[in-house]
Amino acid sequence: MRMVQVSMAVCLSLVASNVLAQAGNNNSVLNPNLADKDELAALTGLDERQAGVIVAARPLSSNAEMIALFDAMTEAQTAELLAQLFLPINLNSASREEIMLVPGINSRMAHEFEEYRPYRSMQQFRREMGKYVDENEVARFEQYVFVPMGLNTASSEDFGSIPGISRRMVHEFEEYRPYDSMQQFRREMGKYVDANEVARLERYVELR
Repeated sequence: MRMVQVSMAVCLSLVASNVLAQAGNNNSVLNPNLADKDELAALTGLDERQAGVIVAARPLSSNAEMIALFDAMTEAQTAELLAQLFLPINLNSASREEIMLVPGINSRMAHEFEEYRPYRSMQQFRREMGKYVDENEVARFEQYVFVPMGLNTASSEDFGSIPGISRRMVHEFEEYRPYDSMQQFRREMGKYVDANEVARLERYVELR
């Protein structure tokens, strides 16, 4: 009985985490700021040299920045790459051009992405997009997006959904509350990770 209770508690915890998570589940698409060189080189359309170019350019701030690293890529090659390698975009601030880079999206769905701003949670995104496409397509879109998290208001589960974040850094995010400025966030987090990692993490948060 005790084991059953523990298992149920773990399951409920995982379900709660998934509901609260603010970065989409990114299980089949690599993040260009996190994938190692071998993972990148194994992708269709990339070789070891190109993988090295991506690693050297980190932290990338947008998919457009990544695409610009490879001038010789055709439109079809770019689309193939983005289907495998994509930097999640901010649902509340991404431009139409950024949204249109999401694999398989059309102008109608790009409009719907924008229509429901500001998003407060991934649960809201799932609910609103579910009015237009089935749950499998919503889950596919979710791989490419995130909702920015309030430094002073987000939960541990929210912060834990940031790609590549450690439990220690989740603790440090919370340790310095309340934040008065993004400069304070950069200064405090800079005690634990280098400037590139601070910049990578900063994409997912905002001051509120």
